[in-house]
Amino acid sequence: MKSGIPVGSKMVTIMGARGRFSSFITSHGIHRQSALMNLRSLRRLNSSTVEWSAVHAGKVAVMTASTDGIGLAVARRLAQQGAHVVVSSRKQENVDKAINKLKSENLSVSGAVCNVTDKDHRKNLVELALKEHGKIDYLFSNAATGIDSKNILDTTEEEWTEILHTNVTTMFLLVKQVLPHMQKIGSGSIVLTSSTVAYSFVPTLGPYCVSKTALTGLTKILASELSPMNIRLNSLAPGVTRTNLSAPVWTNESLLNNMKALYGFQRIAEPEEYAGIVSFLFSSDASYLTGETVVVGGGFKTRL
Repeated sequence: MKSGIPVGSKMVTIMGARGRFSSFITSHGIHRQSALMNLRSLRRLNSSTVEWSAVHAGKVAVMTASTDGIGLAVARRLAQQGAHVVVSSRKQENVDKAINKLKSENLSVSGAVCNVTDKDHRKNLVELALKEHGKIDYLFSNAATGIDSKNILDTTEEEWTEILHTNVTTMFLLVKQVLPHMQKIGSGSIVLTSSTVAYSFVPTLGPYCVSKTALTGLTKILASELSPMNIRLNSLAPGVTRTNLSAPVWTNESLLNNMKALYGFQRIAEPEEYAGIVSFLFSSDASYLTGETVVVGGGFKTRL
């Protein structure tokens, strides 16, 4: 596909030859300075596209729940763009599988077992990143539970406690855990995984919805505390996605059809569709963005 810029009713194809472009604009009576400014803008755009492949060069990303689904898609994208990613899962076999997969793609990756509810696991994950790379630039906190929870009034105290602890408390604790290391280098970026149901409740996912709504508030509060430290914190709110976690939703035809009615695209998402968004949130292109929950829900009705 050729690139070009519109000039009146004409399209100027960028051939890399200033003379040809100059001749065109002279013959068509176009203001030279304005046209060349457009050309320079396109060249900068092309340059940015090339440089984008290394946008995370030298950065170190610690990631939870990142051996499949959205987590693995994000890990792959960050590593493709130059980052060293430290992935994790509750099972060693999942960690090994993800590491082997990403290394086969010549990407920089290591990993550890991490059940986020285990404080020693969280500590070991952070220490692995520091041992191997000496710093932590990014945290992608992605672990969650409770998709297959009952109606909220049928939820037991134990189930409620587990969901809120995993989906909210451990995210808070992980932020506190990486904070001193981000302070040490004077910068950092954190992304927490929320959900579209933080805004529009699904009755059969009551406790999960509550936990994600709470995470929206946590995002605002933590971001305000971290901003003076030059550390940004945002959340990603995905819609229903084809992952193992959300399988109870997308394998239930009746429930899935009800949820599809809330989506503009009338389909569920693939994990890879979030990778670029998270990459952007970590990047310097988002340097003035903090405290926000970015909804990527295919038109899911979340706000006015």
